[in-house]
Amino acid sequence: MSTRTRHGGGGGVVGAIRADVQRLHGAWMELVFPRQRGRGHSVMGKWKPESLPQKIGYHSWSILGLFGLLLLYPLTVIGFGTRYYAAKLDSTRTRLGIVGVTAIAVVVWGTLTVIAHLRLPTEAVIAIAAASGVATISTALAAVFSKFGGRLTSVLFAYPFAMTALFLPPVVAALVTPSLEAVILEPSYDFAVWVLDNVLHVGGINEFLRTNYQLEGAAYAAMWVGISFPVGWFLGIVIALANLVRPSQ
Repeated sequence: MSTRTRHGGGGGVVGAIRADVQRLHGAWMELVFPRQRGRGHSVMGKWKPESLPQKIGYHSWSILGLFGLLLLYPLTVIGFGTRYYAAKLDSTRTRLGIVGVTAIAVVVWGTLTVIAHLRLPTEAVIAIAAASGVATISTALAAVFSKFGGRLTSVLFAYPFAMTALFLPPVVAALVTPSLEAVILEPSYDFAVWVLDNVLHVGGINEFLRTNYQLEGAAYAAMWVGISFPVGWFLGIVIALANLVRPSQ
């Protein structure tokens, strides 16, 4: 029998959460005050306030950070899971290289365009060919920004372009394959209605879009290109939070 006693919260999930929260809070404090994050074993130690104004500012900023953690930590947990799959995609990009990834995109999208040419009228083929070009370029740009960009560049550009490359294939496939319409296009339409009614109602944006545009054909692809950028930024931010709390190996 082990003679060591595990104190409550000293390890396991509770201990990991405690360590994560301490790192996040330390990073928050270091935005304003020096020597806050990871200074427990430093020679200089953690900076502490001395005067009354410093103490008021320090503790006020600390309390504000605790409220922020109620929002940030759940996002960080999402980032842990997202980072795993992002690492898988990045590993594939590393093995194939930028040229290899782009070549695969050209083959896949070229095949879809040929299928569209055999089954659809000319106007639809042109729209799908344009979507194919956007997806191919997005794949190449995502690979370039991921390889040569830093963290900020990855968040701003690599993740949104990667989302575009992931979102467009099923949408374009549904445009040329009637059996996929009920699975992809109809839910996309329902989602667009929900966004117009609940998100874009401010300033009459929804009425403008309904009056001037019809959600049909290539408009589905354009809609998902527009969605891919905020989704990419969101995923990039939560992965950056995860890397801040637990740097990837």
